[in-house]
Amino acid sequence: MLKQKDMEDAMVMAHQNFMSNLGESLDILEGELKQAGEMTSICNDEWCNVAESYIDDMHKSIYSISEPRWLSQEDSRKLKDLRKRVRELYRNFAHVKQGRSA
Repeated sequence: MLKQKDMEDAMVMAHQNFMSNLGESLDILEGELKQAGEMTSICNDEWCNVAESYIDDMHKSIYSISEPRWLSQEDSRKLKDLRKRVRELYRNFAHVKQGRSA
């Protein structure tokens, strides 16, 4: 059973690292959108398409994560927080795309 415990520990660590990296990526995207909201003409077609593509990729990555039975309450909460943040990012992007600051 030690090997199974080691495998579960490795999976938990990989899961936590992945969610941490997704959180850092969301931080970067949020910063970019905040800067874009402060500029009046940033959302040209190219920038908007690229930004929307990144947000779509983040959305797909975050919502494709299942909640395994061994996931701790804290990690489950972090996943829910990531999902909430990506929804807010979409909302903020829509404001920037319309020319308003979020």
